[in-house]
Amino acid sequence: MNIPFCKYQGTGNDFIMIDNRANFFYVENYSLVKNLCNRRFGIGADGLILLENHSTSDFYMRYYNSDGHEGSMCGNGGRCAIEFARELNIINQKTDFFATDGLHKGKINSKNMISLLMQNVNEIIKKGNDYELNTGSPHYVVFTKNLNTINVVEEGRKIRYNSTYTANGINVNFVEIIDGNIFVRTYERGVEEETFSCGTGVTAVALVCSLQKLVSNNIPLQINTSGGLLEVSFKKEEEKYNNIWLTGPAIKTFEGSVNLNDF
Repeated sequence: MNIPFCKYQGTGNDFIMIDNRANFFYVENYSLVKNLCNRRFGIGADGLILLENHSTSDFYMRYYNSDGHEGSMCGNGGRCAIEFARELNIINQKTDFFATDGLHKGKINSKNMISLLMQNVNEIIKKGNDYELNTGSPHYVVFTKNLNTINVVEEGRKIRYNSTYTANGINVNFVEIIDGNIFVRTYERGVEEETFSCGTGVTAVALVCSLQKLVSNNIPLQINTSGGLLEVSFKKEEEKYNNIWLTGPAIKTFEGSVNLNDF
């Protein structure tokens, strides 16, 4: 069975996008998605996103990690899904859509520049010198002074697979602030590697930096990732955050078709 697909990337975080409104794509086991995301033997991606119908919103975004398992919310993937929906003429400049963590809003600001409304964050947990919070996906934030040289995979796995998090996993963000600029590298569960950027991770880092007053109060905060620049704006009420918007590029890189019988 040949199916059409598109590839999108948001600051280097890349996704296979499939229009599944006709419900022709079934994930019976994790190996199909895992093989499609394989960078040597498949299409290659950090994850796969199905755009599906939803009864009360423009569409439903179903996200799978590259290990083949259905994942939690993906911020960069959400922005790419918005651009994909625009290309399919499902939406124009604004959208309401559902994902696994609930309702999201999105808007297209200019060509390929997309803003995504994230879920409210009501709690940030201090873990010694580190922080834990959920921005649609669970995140752990570590501040470091050697971001360029740190082994993100090795150090990230120590946290992701420790006794506290091994069952469900957690994404691990390593952060360095240089001359008031925020730099982030992220180890992602489900990919089990470092990715070029992570939208929910960047959001988590921005909120922690705000809570600890580590940077200026200028909103939006600009976050530097290996794949480029993202912006996070929000409203803070005591230690709770709402109206959180993640903004950055979402770009279609190519399209094609694949024979599922080969996988």
